[in-house]
Amino acid sequence: MPLRFTFRQLEYLVAVGDVGTIAMASQKINVSSPSISAAISQLEAEFGIQLFVRHHAQGLSLTPGGRRVYNAAKHILNDAGSLSDLAAEVAEKPRGPISLGALTTLAPMVSASLRRSFETDYPDAAFIMREGNQTELLHMLGRAEIDVALTYDLDIPKDVVFEPLISLPPIAILPADHVLASQTELQVEELAEEPMILLDLPISRDYFLSLFHKAGLRANIAERTSQMSVAQSLVANGYGFGLTNMHRGAGLAPDGEKLAYVPLTGDVRPMIFGIATKQTDHRSRLVSVFFDHVRARVEEGNLPGLSG
Repeated sequence: MPLRFTFRQLEYLVAVGDVGTIAMASQKINVSSPSISAAISQLEAEFGIQLFVRHHAQGLSLTPGGRRVYNAAKHILNDAGSLSDLAAEVAEKPRGPISLGALTTLAPMVSASLRRSFETDYPDAAFIMREGNQTELLHMLGRAEIDVALTYDLDIPKDVVFEPLISLPPIAILPADHVLASQTELQVEELAEEPMILLDLPISRDYFLSLFHKAGLRANIAERTSQMSVAQSLVANGYGFGLTNMHRGAGLAPDGEKLAYVPLTGDVRPMIFGIATKQTDHRSRLVSVFFDHVRARVEEGNLPGLSG
């Protein structure tokens, strides 16, 4: 039985269903409004159902039947995309878009460097980059807004595959002239009475505070910030100490003041840096080679901040 629709018509249907107006769909997919309108009318005639309710000056909304067709169309288009990925894999020519998410604390250190080296090796790859806290990254993976995430092993759900790459013990950030800054290592107990600048991000904050809780201590929180750069500047200017799991190179805060980084030892849980992706039966060739690329960079010790 011949198909009663084309993939192009389904793309137009999904575009209108996503944004709610033909005009906005036209801008989104760069196709004229009359072409989209005609495709929708043709689908309605072929299927014998009304897909959208037209609201005067307020766009379109899917009918109940239209919603079912819209959802099915999205599945068909996704399956078609997987078929293209499979064909590219057989041809061994990784190409196309890849959407990368990175934890906000990792993004400044590793995401641009990885993008540059990966695009050098695979010039047909097209990067889309996002950043967020751990909760946001996991939501992005769940909604298929990103293909992979560079993150830590914190609260990884069962439907996400996490590949651990390197263990990163916690590190204290101190003003360069602090009495503890000259030590080669520190115990959590030595910081318990010191004012703490807490990196206040979802899930991450719980990890940092757990280092004290496990030792039967309570952190002396003096300031909270969701920005690592702000935490560094507060520490460098003597408002307390901070915690991180990444080595920060030159040891300077954003305002140019000096910092010291001293590893924590003892019974402290490290963070595990790795790559996360949504669990699937078929991983695209491009995502697979990106995993290999990141793994190789880590094994070579060739990613800034990741000298665990």
